[in-house]
Amino acid sequence: MTLFFKNKPPASHCLIAGAATFLVAHSALAQVTLKPVTIQTDTASNSAEITGFGDTPLQRTPMSASVIDAQQMQAAGARRLADVIKLDASISDAYNTTGYWDYATVRGFVLDNKFNYRRDGLPISAETFIPLDNKERISILKGTSGIQAGTSAPGGLINYSVKRPTAQPLRTVTLQAGSAGASGAAADLGGRFGSSDAFGYRLNLASDKLNTPTPNTRGHRELAALAMDWRIGKDSLLEAEVEYSKRSQPSVPGLSLLGNQLPAANPRININTQPWSLPVELQGTTASLRFEQAISSDWRWSAHYGTQRLKSQDRVAFPFGCTDANGVDYYADRYCPNGDIDLYDFRSENERRTTQAGQLLLKGKFDTAGVQHELSVGMLRSTYKERGQSNAFNPVGSVNLFTPSALAADSRPLSDYTDRDNRSTELSIADAIQWNTQFSTWLGLRHTALDRASSNPTASTQYSQRINTPWAAVGYQATPDTLLYASHGQGIESRVVPNLSVYGAQKGQPLPALRSRQTELGIKSRMADVQWSLAWFTITRPLAVDTGTTVEFDGQQRHSGLEASAQYSVGPWQLSGSASLIRARQQDAVINANLNGQRPTNVPSVIARLNAQYRFTSLPGLATSAHLSHEGQRSVLPDGSITLPAWTRIDAALSYGHKIAGAQATWTLGVDNLFNKAYFRESPTQFGHVYLFPQQGRSVRAGLSLNL
Repeated sequence: MTLFFKNKPPASHCLIAGAATFLVAHSALAQVTLKPVTIQTDTASNSAEITGFGDTPLQRTPMSASVIDAQQMQAAGARRLADVIKLDASISDAYNTTGYWDYATVRGFVLDNKFNYRRDGLPISAETFIPLDNKERISILKGTSGIQAGTSAPGGLINYSVKRPTAQPLRTVTLQAGSAGASGAAADLGGRFGSSDAFGYRLNLASDKLNTPTPNTRGHRELAALAMDWRIGKDSLLEAEVEYSKRSQPSVPGLSLLGNQLPAANPRININTQPWSLPVELQGTTASLRFEQAISSDWRWSAHYGTQRLKSQDRVAFPFGCTDANGVDYYADRYCPNGDIDLYDFRSENERRTTQAGQLLLKGKFDTAGVQHELSVGMLRSTYKERGQSNAFNPVGSVNLFTPSALAADSRPLSDYTDRDNRSTELSIADAIQWNTQFSTWLGLRHTALDRASSNPTASTQYSQRINTPWAAVGYQATPDTLLYASHGQGIESRVVPNLSVYGAQKGQPLPALRSRQTELGIKSRMADVQWSLAWFTITRPLAVDTGTTVEFDGQQRHSGLEASAQYSVGPWQLSGSASLIRARQQDAVINANLNGQRPTNVPSVIARLNAQYRFTSLPGLATSAHLSHEGQRSVLPDGSITLPAWTRIDAALSYGHKIAGAQATWTLGVDNLFNKAYFRESPTQFGHVYLFPQQGRSVRAGLSLNL
């Protein structure tokens, strides 16, 4: 077995590859014929756990959620959340670029990286790179999440589920190579041992050389993760896991408007190529411990504790607006028409984020006068701390987008860093009530006691809020495989006025809770070989406008839409697809009345995803697949005067599985952006500045996976 790399692979690649070669040779000498490995987790994973009704199958829950499993992620060549976005039409990019952490938009709302992410159900910060090598699946809840989270943006929640020990021995080694010299190696090992197989383990190791065709994007990343469990008895289970990851790669800032014009969507332009440009470094350690005990056949309780410690070095030559020849602001939110850009030396070293969470859950079933209940009662206590030091955000001069020049660095730490503390205690109750074989209702309520504080050398603020977020739904089981439902829920966001003297008596004061509301009607059905769903939703979210001297509520954002998904499997064909139509508008504003009726920026009107796979019956083991992504127009500016055109991209892959010396081998060849389309995939506004992110051109990836 030989793989050719453009450059010498790191030692970690060689170690994993060497282990694969040894195990293949050992299998050949022993003349052992191994059956294809079927991965079965010991703990029965429920794909509906993110909904708050974990014992109810996802197909029977009255809410919209999707699950993307490890097999789907591997087939798509996904290495990060930004790669998973193309698999679901309810999700789109929010500010995703090379070398930085990922942002996602669900139903047109940007998820909050501090509060909208979970890991095995516990809160985590997503202000880091989250590896997928040791993740069994990603669950995406769509819409308001008031009964699942104390405070969160209204788009939904994303939950990462960690791979757990396998029932059968698992020995998988994967080698990958891609365009621009990128390469990677990974190992996935699992099994059980001890008396009656009481102990289980799952070990994931990965190492990658990172690079893209864009200049100055070489980097690397490593992962080591171990999950173990102990079957203490037939009714008791103890699980523990730990994950360490590190990623270092220069980031690529977005392009922007050239005056009032869109530039060419050139993915090879990188403004971050100054002699002093340094990589963004993201390091994280996450661990958890969970104990589950059955009380009876119908009742059980669990205790779950998780901790996450993140450290980052955030550094970039950052483009922000432009000035004219006299040094006066020409554009504060875009680049000059001739391509001139104001450049800043941004360095925020030694940022530290710590999240700790503990959860107690009691779940059970009971009857009252012939009415069946599935009850869940929980308490979640979590803390989030963010610490840093004075950082640099210093202007270093002007460069031109088309003829860049070297500027002198200015890394003086002149800007204060704001430390943040968040502490919440959440009490929740959810009851799924089955009145008869057809009618059911779901009721949920979460009470959150929230305490937050922030401080820097010149100002500090502290406040508390007590919040209730209810949710209710009714369902009608028209047939054993068809559910009709209607639901209504709320979500909460908490904001505070900047602690600056220009805000007068309002400075540092918390705003009333920003309460979003969602109504949803849906149908889920399975007919023969087709499983499908259809949902209509409307979400309203109050808008808080910062005028520079006050922060006031000014109208609302309303997103109404229709989502559809279907999966079809027959013979050698597997087809799946989803589509989303969103009518997003701002309305009822007084301060910014000119924006009433306008679509919020970076929200496409239509998204469609289609996946097709065909397995050749004439040559067993050979399969081909194609993926189509389409996103409609989106506004670049709030007034809608400039829009990004719609775009369509096609990815394709070919795989072949066979035996090598008794080991199951799968070869994969994938081509992303098959027709080399040039377009801007998104247009986010950050810090009041418009950014444009071009899609990478055609890229090729090849891989070999060995189940030993």
